[in-house]
Amino acid sequence: MTIELAVIMDPIESIHTYKDSTFAMLLEAQRRSWNIYYIRLNSLYVLDGRPFAQAASLSVQDQSQNWFQREDYSDVSLSDFNIILMRKDPPFNMEYIYVTYILELAQQSGTCIVNDPTSLRNMNEKFSIVNFPSCCTPTLVTRDRNRINNFISQHDDVVVKPMDAMGGESIFRVSPNDTNKNSIIDQITDKGTTTIMVQCFIPEISQGDKRILLINGEPVPYALARVPASGELRGNLAAGGSGHGIPLSDRDRQICTEIKTSLVNNGILFAGVDVIGSYLTEINITSPTCIRELDKQYNLNISGILFDHIETMLN
Repeated sequence: MTIELAVIMDPIESIHTYKDSTFAMLLEAQRRSWNIYYIRLNSLYVLDGRPFAQAASLSVQDQSQNWFQREDYSDVSLSDFNIILMRKDPPFNMEYIYVTYILELAQQSGTCIVNDPTSLRNMNEKFSIVNFPSCCTPTLVTRDRNRINNFISQHDDVVVKPMDAMGGESIFRVSPNDTNKNSIIDQITDKGTTTIMVQCFIPEISQGDKRILLINGEPVPYALARVPASGELRGNLAAGGSGHGIPLSDRDRQICTEIKTSLVNNGILFAGVDVIGSYLTEINITSPTCIRELDKQYNLNISGILFDHIETMLN
């Protein structure tokens, strides 16, 4: 059986092929002689209860220029695909939620959606860590300024961050004597109308924010430690951090074991866990990255492991 695979992603013409994890998946799908189709997020629709989109046949080349060829778009039923990779980056907004509704219709007809659309909608990548308090540094989720200030006073050195951003956007380090403390709180909570996360600062960020990739709950044996640039708080590669591979520690594996059942039960076939020091900080499920970096440094084929598992599900 020839597998029909569709991918929903950010504009393919704007990606950086050397580090794009979705592109790594497309290269592996092509190597397996799967038929690949490209779908733009805004082309999905439902007609008389059936999910459709405009899709274009796609081929890819592992190079920095002219890395894809795309045929003309045509209207297709999402139920015609064996697999749909939902790889659209946040922001996570109502349009994203509507897409998960549409993908659920395709899932009901037997299409494998990676990751499960219900879980994409229900498992906020930052909030989901509160289900594993033994893995986390002290953490507060609120929009109340007084509560935030009390937490800062109690823990002295904290990080505040929005619940729906990515790439290290709008992350601030705050202390009790910070003259900009209330301004930061007002800005990030939009004057008390938006819920945020507050966590104790983890000094081990200087050694890197570790990205651990998991396939059906099982971790790849190496993490990418994303080390902040000089004078920077954030280790995200999008914020200028540098990445180098390291073997998983015993604590890393313990954290992965703690969250495995939740990932498997919620249909999260591909996740990216963030760990700083000994603490879980995020469970990324929308569009986890770092495949290409780890593949290159350790001669891996992470997409191949993922697709091997998916093929067993389809058979």
